[in-house]
Amino acid sequence: MCDIRLFGGLEVTSEEGQLVRFTTRKAALLFAALVLAGRRGHHRELLSEGFWPGRGEGQARNSLRQALADIRRWFPAGGNTAVYVEADQETVALMAGPEEVDIWLFERKLAEGGPADLAIAADLYRGDLLAGEAIPDDLDEWFGPYQSRYRQKALQLVERLSRALSEDGSAAEAACERLAETLLASDPTAEAAHRALMRIHAVRGHENAALRQFESCRALLKKHLDVEPEAQTNSLAASLRLREPGAYRQTTHNIVSQQKAIPGPTRPHDQPSAAVMPFDNLGGADDEYFADGVVEEITAALSRVRDFFVIARQSAFTYKGRFVDVREVGRELGVNYVVEGTVRRGGDRLRISVQLIDAETRTQLWSERYEGAVEDIFEFQDRIAAQVAGAIYPAIRGAEIELAKRKPPTNLRAYDLVMRAYPHLWSRRNDANDQAIELLRKAIAIAPSYGRAHALLAWCHASSAAFLWTEHPERELERAIAAVEAAGSIADDPTALAAAGSAMSICGDQERATIFIERALALDPNNAWAWARFGWIAIYSDDAIRATERFQRAITLSPRDPLGFNMRLGVATSMALAGSLSQAVAIAREVIASHPDVIMSYRYLAAWSAMSGDLETARWAAQKLLAAQPGFTIEQYRLLPFFRHLPKWADQVAEALRLAGLPER
Repeated sequence: MCDIRLFGGLEVTSEEGQLVRFTTRKAALLFAALVLAGRRGHHRELLSEGFWPGRGEGQARNSLRQALADIRRWFPAGGNTAVYVEADQETVALMAGPEEVDIWLFERKLAEGGPADLAIAADLYRGDLLAGEAIPDDLDEWFGPYQSRYRQKALQLVERLSRALSEDGSAAEAACERLAETLLASDPTAEAAHRALMRIHAVRGHENAALRQFESCRALLKKHLDVEPEAQTNSLAASLRLREPGAYRQTTHNIVSQQKAIPGPTRPHDQPSAAVMPFDNLGGADDEYFADGVVEEITAALSRVRDFFVIARQSAFTYKGRFVDVREVGRELGVNYVVEGTVRRGGDRLRISVQLIDAETRTQLWSERYEGAVEDIFEFQDRIAAQVAGAIYPAIRGAEIELAKRKPPTNLRAYDLVMRAYPHLWSRRNDANDQAIELLRKAIAIAPSYGRAHALLAWCHASSAAFLWTEHPERELERAIAAVEAAGSIADDPTALAAAGSAMSICGDQERATIFIERALALDPNNAWAWARFGWIAIYSDDAIRATERFQRAITLSPRDPLGFNMRLGVATSMALAGSLSQAVAIAREVIASHPDVIMSYRYLAAWSAMSGDLETARWAAQKLLAAQPGFTIEQYRLLPFFRHLPKWADQVAEALRLAGLPER
C-alpha cells in the first residue's frame, strides 16, 4: 500500500515500502500539485506555464514531460498499481485510492463528522501543508492558497473538537490536544489552539492550568502581534474564573509577585542610551494624539531591551513643539542616540518616517519609512511601533560596534573591547572565534569583574568544542565552565545570562543552562539568542516538540540573525528526532547552500542522509566535512557531553556517520 503525506512536509512511500525520492524539486512539487488537484487533474498548459514560466511553450512542455517521467518511474501505469498518473493530450491527473493520501482522507473524515472521524482527521494533520519544503517564489501563488485553506480547516477542526469534549478522557480529547500542540508549534499565536487546550484542561478539572494557558496566549499575542486576545478567548477565560475564582486569584498573585521580584534596569556608565523624541505631526490637528501614541509605543518597546538605556517619555516630551539640535538633546539628557520621526495621515493612508541619529556627530545611522492603510488605526500603530523598535535595537548595537572599531588602541575600555568582539562571536570560523577570545581576555584584564565578558568568553570556548575547532574539546569545555564561574553576578544582564546558559548547555549541564536561559527571558522576552539556545536545551533533553516551538520563536524575533543558520539546523534536528528525516535533510541542504562555510551542516547532512538511505548524499557530505576538518572522528564527536541525555540517538548518529564513510577514531 502506498502512503502519500502532504501535512508536515511531502513524504511519499511506494507500494514496495521505499521512501520515494524524486530527481528534482520541481518533480516533487509537481507531484504535490497533482495530489492537491485530486482526480480532476490539471491542464497540461497550466502546469507547464505555472512550473516553468518564461521558458517558452516548447521548452516548458518538455520540462513537464521529464518531470512526469520521473513520477512515473515510481508510479507506473497499468497492472494492479494503486497509484499512477493518468494523462491525455490536455489533462494530467493522479489516480489513487481514498486511503492512500492524507489530505483526501482528512477531507473525508471532516465531512463524515463523527467524533471518531474528527479524531482521525486531527491525527492526520502532522503540520502545515508542505511545511519545510523549499517552494520557489514563482510557485508561492500556486501552493499558498492551499496552505492557507488547510491551516484554516485545522483551526476550525481543533475548535470543533474541543467544544464537543466530554469528561470521559476520549480518544477525541487526546487527538484534539495533539492537534492544538501541532498548530502552536508553527504559530504560537493560534488562538483557536490555545482555546482548545484551555477547554481540555477544564474538562480534566485543571482550571489553574487552563488559566495559565490563557495567560500564555495573552503574552504570546502581545509579544508577536502586540494585540489582545479575541473576545471569544476572553469570554472562555472569564467563565473559568467563575468556576474557580480562588485559584485564579492565586495564579494572578504569583505572576505579579514574580514580576516585582525582577529588579528594574540600572544604567552602567558604559551602557549606550537613547531618547525617542516627539514625532512631527504632518497631518491635521486631530491626528496629534496618534503621533504621540506612536512615540509612546516605540519608547515602551525599546525600554524592554536591557542592553541599552532609554530616556522616559516624560523627559523626551519636554521638547515637544520646539526645534532643538540633537547634540543639545544628547548633552541635556545624557544620551548617545536620538530617534526622530514624522507622522502623516491622509484619507485612508498613513505614512511614518523614522530615523536614528548619533547625538554627538549628528550622523544619521538608520532610517525607514512605513506606509499602510488606516483600517484599524490602533492595530497599525502597535505594529509600526514593534517594527521600529526591532530595527532600532540592532542599529544601535551596530553603531556601538563601529564606534569601538574606530577608537585607537590606547583609548580602549573594557566595554569597547567587548563591542569589538561581537562580530567575531557569530562569524562561524575558528580564527574569528580566537580573535573574540583574545579581545574578551583583554577586557577582563582591564575589568576583572566584568560579568558579560566572562560569559561571552565561556560561549567562545564552548563553541570551539561544539564545532570541533580543537583537537582537545574537553579542555575547551573546562575553560567554558571556569569562565561561567568567574562571571560572578550576572543576574540582571540577559545577554550574559544567555551566553552562560548557552555555554553550560554545550557542556552538558542542561539543568543549570535552563536556569540561566529562563532568567534571561524573564528579563528580556524578546531575546532571540536565548530562545534559540532554549531550543537546543530541549533538543539535548530529548524534547523535540518544545524545541521546535522555541526555535520558531527565535526565528520570528530575529529573521536576519547572524546565527540564523543555527536556528534552522535546530528546527531540522527536532524534525530528525521526530522521524521527519526528509524535512531535516532539506533544511540542511538549504543551510549549506546559503552558508557553505558552516562545517557542522555537513555533519548533520551526512548523518541524516545515511539514516534515510541516501548514501550518495551522505558520502558527499562526509567528504566535504573531512576536507574542512581532516581530524574529525566519530569517537571525538560521540564524546561531546550534549549527547548525555540522548544515548540511543547518539548511537544512531554514530552508526549513520560510519555508513557515510567517516573514520571511527
